[in-house]
Amino acid sequence: MLRPIMEGRKVLGLIEVAPEMPKSLPPGRLRIGKMITAALLLLVAAGPCLAAPVLMISVDGMKPEYVFEADARGLRIPYLRTLVAEGAYSKGVVGVWPTITYPSHTTLVTGVAPAVHGIYANLEFDPLQHFKESWFWYAAQIKVPTLWQAAHAAGLTTASVGWPATVGAADIDYLIPEYWRISGPTQDLNPSDRHLIAAVSVPAGLLQKMQGSVGAYLMGNDTSRQGDEVKTRFAIEILRQRKPGFMTLHLSSLDDSEHAYGAFSVQANQDLEAIDTMLSQLAAAARNINPATIVTVVSDHGFTALTHKTNLYIPFIKARLIEATPDPETKAPKITSWKAEPWLAGGMAAIMLHDPSDRHTEQVVGELLSDLAADPKNGIAFIADRAKIKQLGGFPDAAFLVVMKSGYYAGGNVTGDIVSDMHGAYGGHGFSPDNEDMRAAFFISGVGIPHQLDLGVIDMRQIAPTLASLMGVALPASKAVPLHLAR
Repeated sequence: MLRPIMEGRKVLGLIEVAPEMPKSLPPGRLRIGKMITAALLLLVAAGPCLAAPVLMISVDGMKPEYVFEADARGLRIPYLRTLVAEGAYSKGVVGVWPTITYPSHTTLVTGVAPAVHGIYANLEFDPLQHFKESWFWYAAQIKVPTLWQAAHAAGLTTASVGWPATVGAADIDYLIPEYWRISGPTQDLNPSDRHLIAAVSVPAGLLQKMQGSVGAYLMGNDTSRQGDEVKTRFAIEILRQRKPGFMTLHLSSLDDSEHAYGAFSVQANQDLEAIDTMLSQLAAAARNINPATIVTVVSDHGFTALTHKTNLYIPFIKARLIEATPDPETKAPKITSWKAEPWLAGGMAAIMLHDPSDRHTEQVVGELLSDLAADPKNGIAFIADRAKIKQLGGFPDAAFLVVMKSGYYAGGNVTGDIVSDMHGAYGGHGFSPDNEDMRAAFFISGVGIPHQLDLGVIDMRQIAPTLASLMGVALPASKAVPLHLAR
């Protein structure tokens, strides 16, 4: 039978062992048995060759309730339900500040908070709005070692498709990163833009070789169900051809539907049912190659219904903390200078100072925010100062953090009312991770993982060190305690 080799809670690998030897075994044979066991332990500890391969798939925006309330919501998701029956799971993953895609996905592969790993938001802070689509795309912006780096350094083959903040990742052997020039697939796309993703994929020529057998890859940032199907086909092909010891995949269509129609909407449910089929195909492909493969399905954040938008730019402009003048071409207000400005992140906003040492401006901003928070119509839950921000683990350079009440998004309008209604069934995230609606999902199954093991509520930072332990690799930057995947 297969049994994990443990060092404390660290799984060094999996070996096939005979049943327990009887207590009456002669002393000579007992010594031989101990010598064989010791030799096997040394072999496992010496390298990753016996470590279980790990496939981590992120279903962006998947709340755990989708699985645990599947019957009540009429969801047909047999594979996800199998993960509960045949593996370990969390009833809710407490996320990071802010509960948005890029910071969360980077925590999933580093085991540390955004203030430590350096991916503070989805988009970089761009106070004069000079840049178009300035996302945290690049692996060089991550300040700590990742699971890909740890696995690669241990001699494992690594791969990733569509994972955030991976452009230029030198330790991912087979890489198709998330990257685009135009945010969505529109008629404005130049057909030659298809060469863009090929140019940033690794190794050179990877996409060209694969497209002959699995079809064309995405153009732009295709977050549709069809986009997920394309990414799934490419991921399966990489699994079959390259047999990675550690692979990541990011599927984003559920998040897209939830933003447009809300969590548990007909559209979102249909997308998750389609994703469930993709997950089953991915797991089957991985285990056809190596039956010992450990599959983990995660998500980055939950979702909640949106009712209002609080446009924080407007009071900053009125207070002359931001100067905006009409653009000569569009006539729309354009920021020309600033002393303090919000950095929006869904259900919260970091307040940045042009001069971080400008205590007068900091005092003015503090008073402005206090007045805004005092009016319940503005939908502000609380204001965090520098000391509190440090405790939370996000936006380390911010002077303040404005945390919105559930349902109120931090908006970017520069004219009109401070608070405006959001008509429709929109969903959003980015709120405090203490908000239970923001909780993400975690499921894991494979050889050595107990069945029907309820891990309760866990911290997102525990996931990366847990996977590192399963692969027998080190992730020293993470101080989180790995999950105890045993009864």
